[in-house]
Amino acid sequence: MTALRGLWPEMQDTCTSLGLMLSIVLFMGLARVVTRQQLNGPMAHAFVLEFLATFQLCFCTHELQLLSEQEPLHPTWPLMLIYFFSLVHGLTLVGTSSNPCGVMMQMMLGGMSAETGAIRLLAQLIGALCSRYCMGALWSLGLTKYHVSERSFACRNPIQVDLPKAVIIEAVCSFIFHSALLPFQEVRTKLRIHLLSALITFLVYAGGSLTGAIFNPTLALSLHFKCFDEAFLQFFIVYWLSPSLGILLMILMFNFFLPWLYDNHTTNKKE
Repeated sequence: MTALRGLWPEMQDTCTSLGLMLSIVLFMGLARVVTRQQLNGPMAHAFVLEFLATFQLCFCTHELQLLSEQEPLHPTWPLMLIYFFSLVHGLTLVGTSSNPCGVMMQMMLGGMSAETGAIRLLAQLIGALCSRYCMGALWSLGLTKYHVSERSFACRNPIQVDLPKAVIIEAVCSFIFHSALLPFQEVRTKLRIHLLSALITFLVYAGGSLTGAIFNPTLALSLHFKCFDEAFLQFFIVYWLSPSLGILLMILMFNFFLPWLYDNHTTNKKE
């Protein structure tokens, strides 16, 4: 009983954080419904939906990062939360990417115009920065003992390896995730969301202790804005250029290498 009483404050803080994340998901969902009903015009519609999606993703990831730094009740607890909220985002953020790499992939594959892509990128950037400042204001309220305003003004460098390794890790994570998106489009929606959530959880488990395994430039900017200010070149290379490199490699593989391999194999069989 004494042990349970000792755990109770920690459980209260965890429940408060979970409540905040679920509340923002519900609020963003309501805002999306209003947007679809009231807004006319595809550009305004795309901008607002992408802004709301990016805000939700960054807000929840800020709070998840906070929870992961606490002493977990079980070693798998942080991974369970990542999987659960990946499911939540997958179910609620349909039609948005919340990731500049996803927009770039669609543009390069011809699925999105340059104008729409620029609008979505701008919305993601604004959503990421807004979520950061909103989290700073929320943490200053001190709803839990881990909510302190100083967190938003400190650089918590997640890069625990040298620059070349960090570049490779983020590029590989981006390559694997976006390579899975294309074939997963043929899978039933409910199963696809579970598969992508499991993949995200695996990538975070594999690379989270090395670079954070973010593979999302706007999310990285929101989470580590102060670090971008203090070591811009390093963070720009690792969290912006590396995921973009992963996308380029993925597109080269699907559009050029795999068709060439197939044609070469077919030609050899005919001979």
